[in-house]
Amino acid sequence: MARTRYSPASKKRRKRVLKKAKGFRGPRSKLIRQAYGAVDRAEAFAYTGRKQKKQQYRRLWTVRINAACRMRDMNYSQFINGLKKAEITLDRKVLADLAVTDEAAFDQLVEKAKAALV
Repeated sequence: MARTRYSPASKKRRKRVLKKAKGFRGPRSKLIRQAYGAVDRAEAFAYTGRKQKKQQYRRLWTVRINAACRMRDMNYSQFINGLKKAEITLDRKVLADLAVTDEAAFDQLVEKAKAALV
């Protein structure tokens, strides 16, 4: 009986890693030992980057809402508090979009928030 060889699986695994390392500089894209480390590191950064993207978008939305509120003599925390008291449940993504694209609708939201605070 012929002995079992693992070369097809090894070759497939190496090809997969080198394909992921395509575009890396220097030996990290050509030599398998260096490519393994580079790909592991890149995948770790990609994982944390996907988490950070959500945080960065929320921060951007908050800044946009705050800027729009300050143009209407109100600050962000008062506005959010007023919306909660008025029982208006819009997320920050939608609020930021309204602040940028539909100023009339955002004005109405600000007025309702002010009325709920009084």
